[in-house]
Amino acid sequence: MSNEMTLFEGGVPSYIKDIEGDETTKALMGGGSTAKRISIRGGIFRMVVGGKEVAKNEARSMDVVIVKAAEHVARQYYAGTYNPDSAGEAPDCWSSDGRKPDAGVEKPQGASCATCPQNIAGSGQGKSRACRFQQRLAVVMAGDLEGDVYQLALPATSIFGDAQGTKMPLHAYGRYLAGHGIPVTAVVTEMKFDTDVETPKLTFRPKRPLDEAEYNTCKAQGGTPDALSAVSIVVAKRDGTADTRKAEAPQPAKGSAQEAEASTAPTVRQTRSSPTAPQAATTVEDVLSSWDTDDAD
Repeated sequence: MSNEMTLFEGGVPSYIKDIEGDETTKALMGGGSTAKRISIRGGIFRMVVGGKEVAKNEARSMDVVIVKAAEHVARQYYAGTYNPDSAGEAPDCWSSDGRKPDAGVEKPQGASCATCPQNIAGSGQGKSRACRFQQRLAVVMAGDLEGDVYQLALPATSIFGDAQGTKMPLHAYGRYLAGHGIPVTAVVTEMKFDTDVETPKLTFRPKRPLDEAEYNTCKAQGGTPDALSAVSIVVAKRDGTADTRKAEAPQPAKGSAQEAEASTAPTVRQTRSSPTAPQAATTVEDVLSSWDTDDAD
């Protein structure tokens, strides 16, 4: 991603590269997680390890290979302020399939996502919805296909919508490749920030096909534990004890580029009365009007 992320100028020797960390290394980690993800907060590609930012790349684009994706677009809702130092804390309500709250949710906000009061325009900041869309990807760097697998969590702005020339949101990109009979796991994908909008938004386009050896490498990467955990994360209960529930990672609510740069925490919302005859969003098209305030990790 940048020179800051290069451990050795000549690369890591093959005989130590795939070792998961011996007991001595683990003793020096202080119990922290080594999970790696790419954040797009503030319109910058940021490398986050164990919840802490360790490097950033201010380039407007990045070439990756998508090796795995969550099967469904998820939803997550936070009633109050999210503390970025409490990485992995479960939302107040979430849905892994985007249709109904998961079984592990203690206080579901509604029987289904389509009719949930947190899915009404205005339940969040401004005209946005308090419950937000998110899709997780597992990616590898195009220049290091055998290297680390990174998690990338995309907000609605980067998922839905129509293509504008070569600028395609994620689902339009998937349909484009499928229409040509090409799997997304078999191409180098360029992720690029859309500079026509204030909040961080990525668009996608294919750069080149992988050769057979590269494709086999990426196919294997998609089946690794790192890739599986990138698209389905085990979170902790709010009391800090371990939990086996799987939920999409927390996403802050942001209303401007300045807010996106300054903080990853959504504002605590005041309790409000329900609008008269509320109309919950039931289709993707229903949420387009609130995209300008959707968050970006």
